[in-house]
Amino acid sequence: MSDFKLYLKNIHFDKYLKKLNKKLKNKKIILYGTGSFFKHIQENYNLDSLNIIGVSDLKFKKTEEGEKYLNYKIIPLDKIIEYAPDYILVATMHYEKIIDNFEINILNKTKIKAIPLARKNLWDLIKEIWVD
Repeated sequence: MSDFKLYLKNIHFDKYLKKLNKKLKNKKIILYGTGSFFKHIQENYNLDSLNIIGVSDLKFKKTEEGEKYLNYKIIPLDKIIEYAPDYILVATMHYEKIIDNFEINILNKTKIKAIPLARKNLWDLIKEIWVD
């Protein structure tokens, strides 16, 4: 079993995704983080219920606006605010610092919320904080 598959099973991602679909119904979403973790989720789970208007990542700094990645419109990091999403879903396993950075440096004067695409349970988060 792949590490991603095991990780997603352990955090009960399928149940979390159902809750996310209900919570974010009709909300505009930009997905941040397009590495192998996101690719695994995209290949193994149905994200069609989420209104994903585009994806963003540091690796797209030199990408032309409007280009696509995995059939999603690429949105440069510095243009996220212009697209006025309701949420940014952070699609990485280690999302805490990324979300903090978004909230402090990008979203601080907006109503946009950054949340994880795949959320760990509280106990795992506590263990991770104390081990680091």
